[in-house]
Amino acid sequence: MALLEVKNLTKVFGGLRAVSDVTFHVNQGEIMGLIGPNGSGKTTIFNCINNYYPITSGDVIFKGNSIKGMKTHTICHLGIGRTFQVVKPLSRMTVLDNVTASAFCRINIIRDAREEALGILEFCGLIDQKDKLAKSLPIGGRKRLEIARALATKPELLLLDETAAGLNPSELDEAIELIKKIRDGGITVLIVEHIMKVIMTISDRIHAINFGQTIAEGTPEEVANNPAVIEAYLGEAYAQC
Repeated sequence: MALLEVKNLTKVFGGLRAVSDVTFHVNQGEIMGLIGPNGSGKTTIFNCINNYYPITSGDVIFKGNSIKGMKTHTICHLGIGRTFQVVKPLSRMTVLDNVTASAFCRINIIRDAREEALGILEFCGLIDQKDKLAKSLPIGGRKRLEIARALATKPELLLLDETAAGLNPSELDEAIELIKKIRDGGITVLIVEHIMKVIMTISDRIHAINFGQTIAEGTPEEVANNPAVIEAYLGEAYAQC
């Protein structure tokens, strides 16, 4: 069953067509990868799903209903959470207070919001960092905090935007396990990622774009062997090998 449907999505900035007629769906309970070279339009698609950018044309369907044009906070309340490429925690607040603030999306009582935040920090492996200022965390910790903040909004669909960027090999392995654990906990995941170890390990299906247009979709193996994908990442000469 499709939880999210992106239909003929187009986004134009002035004379630049950043996303052009992209269509894909995300099934409930799966991890769907969205890949493409830098500047191919991946984050723009995320921003259109959440209405950070208004859609030029096309539609976004969530749980059978169009969310096109809805306020960003309304889309969050409907059950779509997300992280950002450039993490910007509330730097002068503690890790716990950062997640507690996000929990207020669903919870109105501070005691309950804090209890929810503690459980999420435990889940994300940050409980021992709870009293530290967010700005003191290394990049791996800030990435996990970004995920924790998104989880605190209680999403049914989680959009992860390059959550593995800048991580060392051991942190990559931990990130892979955390994303799998999120899916196993009942949350559907749509992930943008450049690190192929991550995307190929965790994705059930992958949708590939280049210059704002779809070039391939299928299993990780099918997409990795697709000539259009190879050409987009490595050049025409490699696609012909």
